Amino acid sequence: MAHGLPPLAEGGLRPPGCGAGGGRTFYAGGGRGCVEETEPKALARWGGRFFLFRALCGSPAWEKMAPRPPRGLVPALFCSLSLFLSLPSLVWLQPSPPPQSSPPPEPHPCRTCRGLVDSFNKGLERTIRDNFGGGNTAWEEEKLSKYKDSETRLVEVLESVCSKSDFECHRLLELSEELVESWWFHKQQEAPDLFQWLCSDSLKLCCPSGTFGPSCLPCPGGTERPCSGYGQCEGEGTRGGSGHCDCQAGYGGEACGQCGLGYFEAERNTSHLVCSACFGPCARCSGPEESNCLQCKKGWALHHLKCVDIDECGTERANCGADQFCVNTEGSYECRDCAKACLGCMGAGPGRCKKCSPGYQQVGSKCLDVDECETEVCPGENEQCENTEGGYRCVCTKGYKQVEGICVKEQIPESAGFFSEMTEDELVVLQQMFFGVIICALATLAAKGDLVFTAIFIGAVAAMTGYWLSERSDRVLEGFIKGR
Repeated sequence: MAHGLPPLAEGGLRPPGCGAGGGRTFYAGGGRGCVEETEPKALARWGGRFFLFRALCGSPAWEKMAPRPPRGLVPALFCSLSLFLSLPSLVWLQPSPPPQSSPPPEPHPCRTCRGLVDSFNKGLERTIRDNFGGGNTAWEEEKLSKYKDSETRLVEVLESVCSKSDFECHRLLELSEELVESWWFHKQQEAPDLFQWLCSDSLKLCCPSGTFGPSCLPCPGGTERPCSGYGQCEGEGTRGGSGHCDCQAGYGGEACGQCGLGYFEAERNTSHLVCSACFGPCARCSGPEESNCLQCKKGWALHHLKCVDIDECGTERANCGADQFCVNTEGSYECRDCAKACLGCMGAGPGRCKKCSPGYQQVGSKCLDVDECETEVCPGENEQCENTEGGYRCVCTKGYKQVEGICVKEQIPESAGFFSEMTEDELVVLQQMFFGVIICALATLAAKGDLVFTAIFIGAVAAMTGYWLSERSDRVLEGFIKGR
């Protein structure tokens, strides 16, 4: 072969010593032996390098991947380079793996097994229905009796038992395929429940309903009614979980067989319990009325079978900061900030201060702001005092601004003329344009043959030429003197 390549098999690249493959089969050599790969796996490893090779070397189709001897030096170099890059044995040329993303949480193996069995049972219903078309009933019954337990039917069911994207189902089916075949041909009669036989007894992934954990222990409340029917047993039906009961609202206890905090027994018999809510602040009660309280919630006190709010602010149970005051609420309290004028307070506003903050003084029962500007507090030149809430600041008087802590007079710029912001070069250009317009106007009048305008035109051109030459000569002389 050209370029010393291994011989080519039909449908794929075949290194020496590899058997010929059929269809779209690729061969991975490179010192690792002969490994046949299907098209998707080969494409995943070879990636875009195959397409580079195909484009440069001119291979027209998958089945005709043999490199042809290229004509000319440049195509030969391109073809050799692309083939070199396409060799999968060079690890350092392999494409970098895609960034790893956090995998989604895997479903519990018991749930996967249950889904596999449910899908298997649906497949059984579908296959027996699809193969019964009506008509000659006796003939079909004889035919279906052979098909019912046949290997053909088993294969048809297993082919569609897992969806293409359900990798956990495919993995479990691969592990348990022999067990499923054993149940199909030998165990159906003695163990008709495939879920119990496969998931619980054989694979030990699941537990019977109402049990949990590695040993399938009964849930609190018993296997018939786990958690008394008013909660969820953690891990029920699986080989995991703690068996703890997560009770519904209003129910409590280890097996959810009691009424929870704030509820009372409205009805109870040997099999059922109905819990209803107590009156708002009651933690335990004998009925729904306000006077049925037996125990109060936090922040309330029981008084003659009624729950009365505790005033935490009045009983010094509140825990507020030094600059906060307490406000009682139903069953609790709030801490709110004192007014800015207060150092400690007993309530809202400057009239409830324990002591006035700096910058404030007591006037009657209130702490009011002190006007520091009534005294000489801003000694700087051209400064004036400005009173603020609880303080003051020194600012410059009108017409002055502060520069490095000193008030200096603001400089008001003089009003500029129209041409004041133009550069010297811009003024020269503007003058030349003006004289150009005048000369054009004179030229237009001189063209009519008027000697007066002709003389003026010639004089203007001469003057403009002389002015331009003088300006030019001055600039040339100045540049020569400066050594430019």
